[in-house]
Amino acid sequence: MRHSSGMSLIRRERRGAIELWTLDREARLNAMPDLEDGAAFAEECEAVNAGMAVRCVVLTGAGRAFSAGGDLKAMRERRDLFAGSGAEIRERYRRVVHRIVRSLYGLEVPLVTAVNGPAMGLGCDVAGLGDIRIASDAASFGVPFLKLGILPGDGGAWLMPRNVGYARAAEMLFTSRTLDATTALEWGLVNRVVPADRLLAEALATAEDIAGQAPQALRMTKALLRQGRDATFDQVLEATAAMQALAHLTEDHAEGVAAVLEKRAPGFTGA
Repeated sequence: MRHSSGMSLIRRERRGAIELWTLDREARLNAMPDLEDGAAFAEECEAVNAGMAVRCVVLTGAGRAFSAGGDLKAMRERRDLFAGSGAEIRERYRRVVHRIVRSLYGLEVPLVTAVNGPAMGLGCDVAGLGDIRIASDAASFGVPFLKLGILPGDGGAWLMPRNVGYARAAEMLFTSRTLDATTALEWGLVNRVVPADRLLAEALATAEDIAGQAPQALRMTKALLRQGRDATFDQVLEATAAMQALAHLTEDHAEGVAAVLEKRAPGFTGA
């Protein structure tokens, strides 16, 4: 277990083919972003994408919060991310906030977010970037940007309607109301809700199931799901044909077919 290259936000732990990332700023309810956080997320995501060893990432928070989002004291004092002119603030959003969400969205392996407590603002949208989202019964979700006189500067206006539908996204953003875990489940923001003491075990069990799949086909399937959000049916079919042709030529495909025929568990290697 180590922090990444001296970065203070993400504590990373390797568990076989799974990486567990913990937002580790507990005294500040895992508030983000500090100015170095964009680089921290980019470094971790790029490292996973560069090899085939990691097959799934689980992201959770230390302590009682997933992430409280932006630092209100820094906003009030106009420092760090919020210092200087409008042009300077804009550039920091692009270099820090947008780098976080672009990195997580560009993660090639499945991301499971294990939401252990409040997920607010950027924290809510980071949780929502999970391909699979599991909540503790102590979790809550909110995007109270308008309450602060600002707007979702992290891509939430694109992400939230895709997670819960336009009308519910509008209600969350326009009212600044917070959802409890049960409502988040009803609205489709999370896949399921579990007792707090079972959250990490449930997330890791899901990750184990994911990590048991053929790594190349797994990454290509995630890519197709992402393309399907905006591409036409015909475009997705064309991409599917190209990726399927590659998958048929992998050693893992041959192993998967053999394992089914021989009634045994497959031993996928990523080849």
